[in-house]
Amino acid sequence: MLFAAMSIIWGIPYLLIKVAVDGVSVPVLVFARTAVGAAVLLPLAVSRTLPTMIRQHWKALLGFAFFEIIAAWFLLSDAERHLTSSMTGLLIAASPIIAAILDRFTGGEKRLGFRRIAGLAVGFAGVAVLAGPHLAVGSAWPVIEVLMVATCYAIAPLIAARHLSNVPSLPMAATCLGFAALVYATPAAASWPTEMPSARVLVALAALAVICTSLAFILFFALIREVGAARALVFTYVNPAVALLAGVIVLGEPLTVWNTAALALILTGSVLATSRPAPREAPEQSEEPICR
Repeated sequence: MLFAAMSIIWGIPYLLIKVAVDGVSVPVLVFARTAVGAAVLLPLAVSRTLPTMIRQHWKALLGFAFFEIIAAWFLLSDAERHLTSSMTGLLIAASPIIAAILDRFTGGEKRLGFRRIAGLAVGFAGVAVLAGPHLAVGSAWPVIEVLMVATCYAIAPLIAARHLSNVPSLPMAATCLGFAALVYATPAAASWPTEMPSARVLVALAALAVICTSLAFILFFALIREVGAARALVFTYVNPAVALLAGVIVLGEPLTVWNTAALALILTGSVLATSRPAPREAPEQSEEPICR
């Protein structure tokens, strides 16, 4: 049940963002999501060790918050003013492929091997199939924004794994969301809507903040406790399919042969590019928190 819930909860933000950006500015959207998320999680995360954690790891926390939330959620919301939610979700699926490359060139895996190199090639072929038509007609910037988001989503877990592996995940998430809310408070106030947004937009904002942020973290950490961090992250391969179906069913976005082919290529590439030889003694992997 936890696996199914996370597959859906982090597959529908793209649909909700597409609805929300029709009624509020991007800063207001990001502020609402981060402020409510922090308000829900902070009471659950407050402890005597929280100030010490922030003081000892503030640089890594700022880096994680910037890439995972502050930059990523702004770029994602801005791009969805021009792209369909389904295409956005599919492009974000390239994140594990980008992460494999970054890991290789920043002191991680020393060699990729044939399987992982083949995965990179297949995955980028899927991105090319999906992004090619938009690049051909000159609407390249929104696609670049989403690929930048995928890169942010690849960098943040590397920061968490290498510098925050001993930090409890819930306090870390609450702290990062609270910091992001402070960053967006002034831009949100400057672009606050002069009229009350429609009920549809308000519901989308509430769902993004409460379900896709606050509840998602609580369920994510519960899933990690049940099956471990490595197996818990498998649901990220289901999220793009959920994003595609949600856009098609709810918003009436087109389901094309190209979208389906790109989904198959990107997911196949992600699985191959992130595969690792089975170790003789498989240690429990550290948590790599991700926000969506």
